[in-house]
Amino acid sequence: MINRWEGIDEFVAVAELGQFTAAAERLGVSSSHVSRQIARLEERLQTRLLYRSTRRVTLSEAGQTFLQHCQRLQDGHEEALRAMGDLASEPKGLLRMTCAVAYGERFIVPLVTRFMTQYPQLRVEVELSNRTLDLLHEGMDLAIRLGRLQDSRLIATRLAPRQMYLCASPAYLERYGRPHSLSELARHNCLIGSSDVWALKQEGRELSQRVQGNWRCNSGQAVLDAALQGIGLCQLPDYYVQEHLRSGALVSLLETHQPPNTAVWALYPQQRHLSPKVRRLVDYLKAELGQLPEYAGSA
Repeated sequence: MINRWEGIDEFVAVAELGQFTAAAERLGVSSSHVSRQIARLEERLQTRLLYRSTRRVTLSEAGQTFLQHCQRLQDGHEEALRAMGDLASEPKGLLRMTCAVAYGERFIVPLVTRFMTQYPQLRVEVELSNRTLDLLHEGMDLAIRLGRLQDSRLIATRLAPRQMYLCASPAYLERYGRPHSLSELARHNCLIGSSDVWALKQEGRELSQRVQGNWRCNSGQAVLDAALQGIGLCQLPDYYVQEHLRSGALVSLLETHQPPNTAVWALYPQQRHLSPKVRRLVDYLKAELGQLPEYAGSA
């Protein structure tokens, strides 16, 4: 049975080094072995790949084309071997990651801490920041981002749903009435978080609605507390409000105008091969976030 790989390593070594002896040294075999393997390869292909002289070896036109394909095959072969090795290897070394402050404190950091107990050789540095850090410039391995993504230089893995809800307490609605259209939002006191522009939907089209009110704080938890006390309307992600919607402490409003599901994402720099520490942590976060009660009922 013909081994279709036979001669390829020898051919690539000779093509890259330009000499049979140098190729033999790289591969740890004899020059005669290299010569025989390439001759058999050319015979199988029915094509001359190399022109031999006393001083140097040069590639034929067919050899140049074949070399490009063989180098890609070799790269893929090495990549496959590394991937299989990583399956058996444990996460270790330093992993640097970033996440938004409130979400990181509430969800990500506790899960990362639990993950680390399984891998004692792993060290983790988490930078909680509401700034969108440049992973490549900051030397980060991983970022957890919320909402819609913009940086196309990064690979994204969806970890969990993230549905926004517009809601208010029954006490607020009893006092000021319930809005039945987007135009009525202007008559209500809106609790403003980090932005006074709310994402909404009308007739299947997304839109940005500027709101106003007498209360503002760049903390989701603070916005939630104010809404529970009946101060105004709020727009918050599911993991803040699901429990209170189920208990009746908050009421969902204008449900046909709620924006479509965004997501919680894991982002990492583009690489041909993802390190075991990042790959295992991303898989762990995806599995664990989906089990949290805060996400119950999310699409």
